[in-house]
Amino acid sequence: MGGGGGAARPGSRRALGAPSEPPPRSEPAARSPQPAWLSPPPRPPALRASPPRSDPCGRPGVRSVLRAACPPCGPAAMATKIDKEACRAAYNLVRDDGSAVIWVTFKYDGSTIVPGEQGAEYQDFIQQCTDDIRLFAFVRFTTGDAMSKRSKFALITWIGENVSGLQRAKTGTDKTLVKEVVQVLACLLRGRVCQEFPDWPWRGTQNLSAGRCCLPLWKSWMDEQTDKSGSRCWKDFHLLQPCRGFCQIEGKMGNAKSRSGQNACSQFLPEERAEIDRLFDALSSGKHSSNTPHRSFSLQALQSHIGEALPPEMVTRLYDGMQRVNLTGTAKGPSEGVSQEQFTVSMSHLLKGNSEEKSLIILKMISATEGPVKAREVLKFTEDLVGSVVHVLDHRQQLRGWTQKKAPGCPPRVQVLAAQLFSEMKLQEGEKLLGPQQLDCDCDRAMIEDWVFRTPHVAMFLSVVIHRGFLLLCSSLNLSALLPERLVDQGREFESILDVLSVIYLNSHLPREQRHRWHLLFSSELHGHSFAQLCGLITQRGPCVMLLEDHDGHVFGGFASCSWEVKPQFQGDDRCFLFSISPSMAVYTCTGYNDHYMYLNHRQQTIPNGLGMGGQHNYFGLWIDVDFGKGHSKAKPTCTTYNSPQLSAKENFRFEKLEVWAVGDPPESQLAKSKKSILDVDPEAQILLESCGRSCHSQGLREVPEDDE
Repeated sequence: MGGGGGAARPGSRRALGAPSEPPPRSEPAARSPQPAWLSPPPRPPALRASPPRSDPCGRPGVRSVLRAACPPCGPAAMATKIDKEACRAAYNLVRDDGSAVIWVTFKYDGSTIVPGEQGAEYQDFIQQCTDDIRLFAFVRFTTGDAMSKRSKFALITWIGENVSGLQRAKTGTDKTLVKEVVQVLACLLRGRVCQEFPDWPWRGTQNLSAGRCCLPLWKSWMDEQTDKSGSRCWKDFHLLQPCRGFCQIEGKMGNAKSRSGQNACSQFLPEERAEIDRLFDALSSGKHSSNTPHRSFSLQALQSHIGEALPPEMVTRLYDGMQRVNLTGTAKGPSEGVSQEQFTVSMSHLLKGNSEEKSLIILKMISATEGPVKAREVLKFTEDLVGSVVHVLDHRQQLRGWTQKKAPGCPPRVQVLAAQLFSEMKLQEGEKLLGPQQLDCDCDRAMIEDWVFRTPHVAMFLSVVIHRGFLLLCSSLNLSALLPERLVDQGREFESILDVLSVIYLNSHLPREQRHRWHLLFSSELHGHSFAQLCGLITQRGPCVMLLEDHDGHVFGGFASCSWEVKPQFQGDDRCFLFSISPSMAVYTCTGYNDHYMYLNHRQQTIPNGLGMGGQHNYFGLWIDVDFGKGHSKAKPTCTTYNSPQLSAKENFRFEKLEVWAVGDPPESQLAKSKKSILDVDPEAQILLESCGRSCHSQGLREVPEDDE
């Protein structure tokens, strides 16, 4: 069970903002009776094997054993059929606009797919999707306003959580039978599981499977985009919360058509659209746009409007991305300026779009040519994007108390964070882009889309650049979710190990309710090199981030999800993690191998005195010794608790700088303690003062307790 002595259960580095695994379900003590159609099917009787046939030596033959263990099967027994006539009749019923039936299911009757339930309410269909069932469904829904209603259709594949692996695999192949009846255009939307959507444009949800999963109404998330050439593009279908089943949707467009620009406008509220139009009018009416075609603006006009709020290379990238948006679908050269339609579509994709739409603009910001781009070009774009975020926040004086640290002898934090974001890029084979030898490989649109989807900071950084750089729709950006407020007691300012980018990176891995504020608890520069002082200032203060810088310039630390307590036992929970800031950024989460998350002990003779996280006694993933200034990070090959490598440059290191920051709001116990006088803690001292005729000078100065009001 040592930090590296035993076989560690493999853990994984948490992807930036990536979704975490759903917690295990806790079953209630008693359940209310369920309807018969919700109850799982009865378990088939156990198979009774006949005595296996023996080989000449008296041993059971392999074929005999297999024949005894399995029922007779074969292609005829496993083949699935479909009742085409009955299914086509149900399909046409949904297709008929005059029919009240808006959905129908296709279910399994033995090995035959037949029509199932049908209805006129979405909620009735959602109740069909339970954990123990697999089905197909054809659904009609209506979009548009009262003057221009349009019907659209979706083919849905639902596989419940309790469906066996063999049935799951067969459902995928059986779908081809259903598609012989349900004529759907080749527009596939795959269900993606995601926990957090900070910018979720909510327009209504419906509960699925007794509230365990939420599906967005297709009305709002399946609006098609049809350009003049007739090509069709669908948005991604998302699951709002960890899903207990698998859902796949394919869509078919109705009879009406809409232009890309009009569809982009529908993403914005009326007041947002008005603000976007005002900005375009200002850009297109300036003196720098006089040589461009009517109702368009030039690069010089955009540079003049933005000024020094963004770096020149990012302004050029943004202009190129907007100018290269093709609204017609026909091959043509770049336009002489950015038209209003191009500007609106670009803003819609960057601020409101899904990963597919954002990846389209990103590719155009990277290269003027169609097709794949080189990995090194994506890395350079990522560096420009990260640098632009720091630049614009500094220019707008919105760093919220943090600074941009320039560590001598180390790679700039812009390059470090950009490298971390870029490392999440995966090749088509699923391998990550690791090492400079892979910078010349091609990255196509599918890779960029997957990268944007799995790396939320790319989309967040783009929105910061637009909102703060263009001063557009600023009220819709909540900076506290990205960068916390920095609080340091008055008169105690100092130069922190942290900078704005390292804070942004670490803050994204904290629980959401603890991301808005960081309050300094301890700094070796302010409070001295004392382990006793450290213990006195960080205990009972709630969740906190601890980090240090060793003599070799490595910056690393850990997040404690609970208040520190001085005791000889391990503490904390699986929300804790270790991290590295320099020379590279990474977060290492719990493996589940043991529960040695946090340890803090002091003034004991028989067991280690110090602060540790992960591993075991004398072999911690991170250890701060009671002899302040010394520590170790032992991992051979990795820490058993966090799967972290050696964080320091040397296994046994020395340090000068150490900081501890409380995150989120202070715990209630700390708030109550702050309202008390020191005499409230020691009533004997108060009695002694009163017996000597001394008065309590603070009695009339402090606040009246709430109970006495």
